[in-house]
Amino acid sequence: MDCELLTVGTELVLGLVQDSNAADLGRALAASGVRVRRRATVADEAAEVRGAVAAALERCGTVIVTGGLGPTHDDLTRQAVAQLFGKRLRRDPQILATLEAQHRRRGVSPMPEANRSQADVPEGATVLPNPLGTAPGLWIEDEAGRLAVLLPGVPSEMRALLEREVLPRLRARMDRGAPARASAPADRSGGARVIRSRTIRTTGVAESALADLVREAAMSLGPAVTLASLPSVDGVDLRLTAWELPPGEADAELARAGDALRAVVAPHAYGDGDEDLAAVVLLALERAGAKLAVAESCTGGLLGARLTAVPGSSTVFLGAVVAYDDEVKLGLLGVAADAIAEHGAVSEAVVRQMSTGVARALGADAAIAVTGIAGPAGGTEAKPVGTVWIAVLWHDVVRAFRHVFPGERDDVRRRAAQAALNYLRRVAAGTL
Repeated sequence: MDCELLTVGTELVLGLVQDSNAADLGRALAASGVRVRRRATVADEAAEVRGAVAAALERCGTVIVTGGLGPTHDDLTRQAVAQLFGKRLRRDPQILATLEAQHRRRGVSPMPEANRSQADVPEGATVLPNPLGTAPGLWIEDEAGRLAVLLPGVPSEMRALLEREVLPRLRARMDRGAPARASAPADRSGGARVIRSRTIRTTGVAESALADLVREAAMSLGPAVTLASLPSVDGVDLRLTAWELPPGEADAELARAGDALRAVVAPHAYGDGDEDLAAVVLLALERAGAKLAVAESCTGGLLGARLTAVPGSSTVFLGAVVAYDDEVKLGLLGVAADAIAEHGAVSEAVVRQMSTGVARALGADAAIAVTGIAGPAGGTEAKPVGTVWIAVLWHDVVRAFRHVFPGERDDVRRRAAQAALNYLRRVAAGTL
């Protein structure tokens, strides 16, 4: 089954708000065997919404719309789609009663007049109850089999309606053979085929170098599985997608392809799906019975924040010293004054002493230290902006690494934190 996605909101068009709904919808629909053919975003204007929905229905017959179902003057999706289907809006007394009850529970009574419009439903539409908000979803289908699903723009509300109401209805629609393209046939048991993805996370290796590593494995994937590389500041994700296969076959193909890729990208691969490197490192240290301390300069607490964002990190992570000023490096970490005088604060000598100093101060078996020039000022010919020294201490053995990271200040800091975690992961695993 094919569909198109339309997100409505002037704030999305202007880039003031990130469009997370389209990404969440794409993943969930693909897992249910629905292929998203096109995504679009339009402003809160009735003509724009109407035109975009009409074009989507003309191309593939099914469109899912998020946004524009609220109570304000610029929430026009309901009206625009009703006009397109030739339906009049009727005020639903049951929805109205539900809205009034919600407002009473919140201590808002009487309900603002503007909210009454959220009870307006196109004739013949199916109401999809919204357990988290005031705007219900709507399922509008005509005699020709054209389908428009309208969902609220609030991400949590959209996801709840998608899981509880929309996906079950779409699966049932595919199972009974309602208009579906030949590209998404049912399997022999009568169930719809699926589109499923798996992600292998890598870091510490350039996208081009990674492409060389996986070239041969990628050529052997077969016609039903594709590979995409997704670079970011944190590394490169390798995303495998199995297209329109029965569920069991899709899982088997992804497992086979994943094993082949992991064999050639190790030791750069650190996790699957949305695993965070900090969580991977903490688990490895917990299994090794090691305690961790951190000394940060240019990253300014970013490492500590990433580590403490992981639930249960206190079993491994002892604490961090943000030694931004040289006096803190000297006083709290025991860095020698002559090391800073001779080599500068951004140097191998200093970062090594930072790692041993924080391990000694906090009684840790493992330590990470980072010092660098994040910019935009402060660089020299010998030490340009982006220069970062990282030290990893593992059971009294210290390893130091130098980088010149590209990008703006935040990019440098993020790359430095990711690299530091990865060095500790690899040193602890004995792969570096």
